[in-house]
Formats: sequence, C-alpha cells, structure tokens
Amino acid sequence: MKNANSAAILGALVADSAALGLHWLYDPERIAEIETARGLVFLQPAAADYTVAKGYFAHGRKVSGDSTGYGEVCLLMLKHLAKHGTFSRNEYQAEYRAYFGPGGEFVGYIDSPTRLTLRTLLSLEPAEFPAASGADDDQQPALAALPALIATHSGTLEDLMKRVEEVVRVTNNNELAIAAARSSSAALFKLLHGVPVSQALADALPFAGPVLEPLLEQALAIPKLDSIAATERFGRACHVAEGLPVIFHIVQRATDYRTAIESNIRAGGDSCGRSIMLGALAATHAAMQDDSAFPIPLPWLARYRKLAEAADACAAL
Repeated sequence: MKNANSAAILGALVADSAALGLHWLYDPERIAEIETARGLVFLQPAAADYTVAKGYFAHGRKVSGDSTGYGEVCLLMLKHLAKHGTFSRNEYQAEYRAYFGPGGEFVGYIDSPTRLTLRTLLSLEPAEFPAASGADDDQQPALAALPALIATHSGTLEDLMKRVEEVVRVTNNNELAIAAARSSSAALFKLLHGVPVSQALADALPFAGPVLEPLLEQALAIPKLDSIAATERFGRACHVAEGLPVIFHIVQRATDYRTAIESNIRAGGDSCGRSIMLGALAATHAAMQDDSAFPIPLPWLARYRKLAEAADACAAL
C-alpha cells in the first residue's frame, strides 16, 4: 500500500486508541486537569476521572493501547478486505456477528447500533441476512468501518459512494448516517487523490445532505483551531450531526496529525467516535504533504496494542 493509504487506516486506529482513556468524559476543564497531571494520550482508563465530572465510564476492562468498539470495527473491516480482497456484505455480516456477538472475541462496551444489529443478525442464517441489517440510528459507529474501505478503493468516487452506503446500512440503516458517511468518505477519497485539504472538505459538502451541509459549512468557516468551542457549538455527543462538523473543523485547521488528535481529545465527549474519520483524514493530509515521512508519531504506533495485526493486514492488501 502507498504511504498515504496505510496512513489513513493506521491514523484511524491509533487515534481511537489514543483517546480511549478519556472517552466520554464531557468536561474539558477536567480533561485539562488530567492532562497537566498525567498527560493526554494513551491513558489508562480510570473510574476516578469521571466521579467529579460529567461523563460515562465505559472502559473499565480496557488497558492503555486497547481499542474501543469503533476501533475494533475499523480493524475488522481491514481484516475482511485483506482476507477477501473486496467487500463481501454477507461474509462481513457473518464476521461481524461472530466477533461482537455471544462467544465472540470482543470484550467491551456494546453501543446501541451494535446491539440492535446483532439482534437482527443473531436470529438468522447467513443466507438470510438482509442488506440493511443495521439500526435506525445516526450515531458515529456508522463511520467506523470506512477508512480501510476508502483507502483500498481503486474505482471512481461514484462507485465508492455505492459501496459506502452498502457498508453503513449493515450497522446504521439511517439516512443521516448515510449522508455523514458519504460526505466524510468523499473528503478522504479526494485527499488520497491529491486534492488539498480545504478543497477536499469543500468538495465533500454536496454529499452531506440538507441537515449536515449547513453545519459543515459553519464548521469550515471557523477561522482558527478551537476544538472546545467547536464542540460547544455543535455538540459533544455521539450523533453524526455533532461529531462530523467538529471533525471537519479540526482537519482543516490542525497543522499535523498529533495536533489534530490531541485537539479532539481535549474537546471531550465522544472523542473516540470522532477519532476514526478524524484520524484517517488528518493522517492522509499529512502524508500527502510529505510522502517521505510517516505522519503518526512512532511512540503512538508502538503503544497501539493491535499494531501487528493491522500492519499484517495492510501488507496483505
């Protein structure tokens, strides 16, 4: 794989893992206190961090360097593509059910779209899986499987949009989720094809639909990087109408991958949900600017516990 393509995938996976320790902590002031005391990235999840601040402690069984469910979906799609060479919906649904369902390898918080998707898939034989097996839900799991799909796509943007919708409806059978997936996928596709970041984000707007497009326009109009102000304006929770504008703002204004990921964590809320597409976009932008250097800090790569699995899958592709 080319440097930028592998950067897109690993950028998503590492960003999710880096944010795990402070995921769903909704208080930027508390996050700033923790950063001063212990740092910001790859922290061990600790229930005590959430007792004096608004938040939800979901990762008590995780350790530093692990992934959230978002990162696990991202890696699952990468392995699926490495195994099959292309996206096969029925095979992917079977793999998804086996990994996240009863007796599967995944240990951790199961969000609503995942739970409702499993409810559909568990009662059926693989040959009976519906194309739209996902929940009517507009949360950010809709974007989690996309970086590897886009980074390995060799066809046209039009063909990619069809495949993106097929993938998203596996877990999120929701029109707003589809619109968010289409617009963010268009931005990443454009970046991978050499379009400058501001133009790539602007080119993605027509894919965003009537609800998201004005929000993304507002986000791109913010003149300097301020992720906390952006989350106060658009929201910190898990819905794509809150997360995607923040992603577009950070990607346009951050100077490098590290700055983008740290800014996202400082903003609080569903930082890991934003991390997948943010990490892919930020790493791709950096790699396209300087193809001679890998954009993800090496110490961060080393701390991601499933780096070997991800690297092997990238090599297979």
